[in-house]
Amino acid sequence: MVRARRPAILAAAAVLWVSAAARAEFVLASKDSAAAIVVPPSEPEFLRLAALDLIEDVRRITGRTLPRAVAVEACRPHCVVLASVSLADSRRIIAGLAPGLQLPQEPESARLLTLERPARNILLIAGADPRGTMFALYDLIARELGVDPLYFWSGRSHPRREQLALTVDRTLAAPSFRYRGWFINDEDLLTEWKDGGGPRDINYPYYHQVTAPEIHPRIFEAMLRLKMNLVIPASFNDIDNPAEERMIREAARRGLYVSMHHVEPMGVSAFAFNNYWRARGRSVEYSYASNKAAFEEVWRFYARRWAQYPVVWQVGLRGIADRPIWLADKQAPTTDEGRGAMISDAIALQRRIIAETDPRPQPPITTTLWMEGAYLFRQGNLKLPNDVTIVFADNSPGWKWQADFHDTPREKDRTYGGYYHHAVWGWGPHLVQAVPPSVTFRMTREAYERNGPHYFIANVANIREFVLGLAATAEMVWDIAAFQPDAFLRRWCQERFAAAAEQAEKAYRAFFDAYVLNETRGTPDLLDGLTLHEGNRIAKALLEGRNEDLYTKLSRQDANLAKSFPDLRATGEEPPDALLLRVRRQLAALDRAIAAAEAVSLEGEAADFFQANLVGQAKILSGLGRWTAALAEASIAERKHDTGAVHRHLKAALESWDEIRAGQALNTKGEWSHWYRGDRKMNLGAAYRTTKTLITRKAGS
Repeated sequence: MVRARRPAILAAAAVLWVSAAARAEFVLASKDSAAAIVVPPSEPEFLRLAALDLIEDVRRITGRTLPRAVAVEACRPHCVVLASVSLADSRRIIAGLAPGLQLPQEPESARLLTLERPARNILLIAGADPRGTMFALYDLIARELGVDPLYFWSGRSHPRREQLALTVDRTLAAPSFRYRGWFINDEDLLTEWKDGGGPRDINYPYYHQVTAPEIHPRIFEAMLRLKMNLVIPASFNDIDNPAEERMIREAARRGLYVSMHHVEPMGVSAFAFNNYWRARGRSVEYSYASNKAAFEEVWRFYARRWAQYPVVWQVGLRGIADRPIWLADKQAPTTDEGRGAMISDAIALQRRIIAETDPRPQPPITTTLWMEGAYLFRQGNLKLPNDVTIVFADNSPGWKWQADFHDTPREKDRTYGGYYHHAVWGWGPHLVQAVPPSVTFRMTREAYERNGPHYFIANVANIREFVLGLAATAEMVWDIAAFQPDAFLRRWCQERFAAAAEQAEKAYRAFFDAYVLNETRGTPDLLDGLTLHEGNRIAKALLEGRNEDLYTKLSRQDANLAKSFPDLRATGEEPPDALLLRVRRQLAALDRAIAAAEAVSLEGEAADFFQANLVGQAKILSGLGRWTAALAEASIAERKHDTGAVHRHLKAALESWDEIRAGQALNTKGEWSHWYRGDRKMNLGAAYRTTKTLITRKAGS
C-alpha cells in the first residue's frame, strides 16, 4: 500500500514545491547583478533574437547588460530560461527545473514562473511551442518591465529603474485567433521616408523603392511585441527581386508567418508576371483565358521561392493594380458565371501547385473575398477547395462587414477569417486615423463569433498614424473575451499621458466622435481620402469649366465597386451645396476636438506623441475640410455668377493649407522629418498646386 501510494505522494510534493518556489522574487538586473539568459540550442533563431530584445530592453532600463549562458547548469545566480515544450531538449530542461509543472499544450500558450533553487533563482518561460515562448517573453517585457511594444513608432522611451525584480506565476493562455496579422499596404510614406531599400521594377506610379532595410526590423519587432504572428510585408511584393525578398526573409527570421496581398495570388501580381517574362526575353499577354500555361509556369516558379518560408498562401486571380481580372484580360468571359468559372479554375490549379510544392501536410491557404470575389462567391459563381480559408472583407473604411459576411452560410469543415481596414487609400483613412477602438472591437467580435478563431488581418498602411488602433486590435485578437474598449482607451491615456490622462482621453473621444456618419449607411462620409477627392472633383470642374455638371450630372461608383461595396459613399454623390452642409458639421465638431486637445498640458515625449498622434492629424483633417468647403462655396458662387465671391472663397481654399501644413509639422519632428516625402497616394502637394492654378486662372477670367 505504501509503495502504491509513493508516486502520487511524490507528485503531490513536486506540485507543492513548484507552487512554493514560484513565490520567490527574481532579480533580473540590479546595481550589483544581472541575470544570464539561457536559450537551448535546439530552439529556433527567432527565440534567440527575442532574447536579444530582452537584453537591449534591460540595458535601456537599468544600464546593465544581461549575459548569455551556454547551459542551465552553468547559469548562476540568476537565470532566465526560455524553453519550449514541443522540443525534446527543452522539455527535459523544463522537467529538470520544475518537476510536476503543469505544462501548456495549446499553440502559442505558455507558463511563466520564478523558481528558487539551491544557489540560484530562475525565471522560467516555458511555451507550448517556440512562438508561445517568444510571445510570453514579450508579454513579460510589456507587463512586468513596462516597455511599450510600439515604442519606436510612438517615440515612448523605456522606463528607467535601478533594479528589476519580479515574482511571476501565471499562464499565458492561447490566443483567440490562430493567425493575427498586419497587411503593410499603400505604404507610400514608409517606402520614401528613408532611402537605401533598393529599387522595385513596377509599372505603377508608386513603390519605386523598397522600404529601407533598417525599418522592416522595426515593423516586425513591433508586431511580435504585440503578439501578432502574420505579415503581408508590402504591396505588390515580388520575391524574385532580392531587395523585396529581404523583407520576407527578415519577417520569417523573426518568427512571423508571411503571406501575400490578394492582388498577388501565389505571390504573383500582374507586375511580377510581366517581370518574369521580360527577364526571359518574352512578351506574354496577361491573359489567363488565352495563356493559362504561361500563368502555370510563373506560379510554379514563385511557389518554389515562397515555399522556403513559413508561408500562408493566397489564391485567386486578379487584374492590374487591385482590379478584377477581366479589366486586364481582354479574352476573359463577359458574364459573372463565366468569370467565376475562370477564377475557380485558376484556384484549383494553384491548389495543385501548392500540394506539389509545399511539404507541409496541410499548408494554410486563404482567399480574400475582395471586390469581385465577394459578389461572385455570394452569387455561387466562385468555387473553392474545402481546405481554403475564406477571408471576408469589411466595407473598406473599417466600419461594417460586407453583405457576404452576413449572408454566406458557414461550412462545417471550412475555416474563415476577416480582413479589416484601419487604413485604406482612396476613401481613407490614410493620413488620419478614424476608427475608434469601440468600432474595431465590434467588428472583431463579430468576426470571432461568426467566422471562428482562425484568421484576422488588418490593413495598417504606414503604421505610424494608427498606433492606437493597432495596439487595441492586438489585445483583442489575442484575448477577445477580456477586451473592453473603454477601459483600453482609458489605460492607453493613463500610460502615455499620466499628467493629463483624463483630458487626453476626452480629446481622443471628441476626435473620433467628430466624424459625420451617413444617416443610412452608418459609416463616416468625410474621411481624409473622401474629403480630398471631393475637393479635387470640385477644383477640376472649376478649372475645366464644368461647374454646372456638379449639380446636374453627379458621378457614380463604377459597376464593380457598386456590386462589391454597396455601403460605400461615392465621390460626387451630392452637389456642392449639400456637401457643404456635411463638411461644416464635421468642421464644427473638429474645432471642438482640436480645442480640447490643445488644452491638454503635457511635456516632453508625451507632448510630442500627443501632438503627432492626435493634434496634428486633427489639423490635417480640419484643413482638408476647410479647403473642400471653400471650393464648394466657390462653386456655388460661380453658379450665381458672383465673381468677387469666387475669388474670396478660392483665397480661403488656399489659406486652408496653412492648417494642413501646421498639422504635418507636428508629425515631422526629429527623425520623422521626411515622413511626408513619399506622399504619392493622397498627393496633397498636387491638390495644393491645383488650388494655386485655379486662383491664377480665375484671376485672369
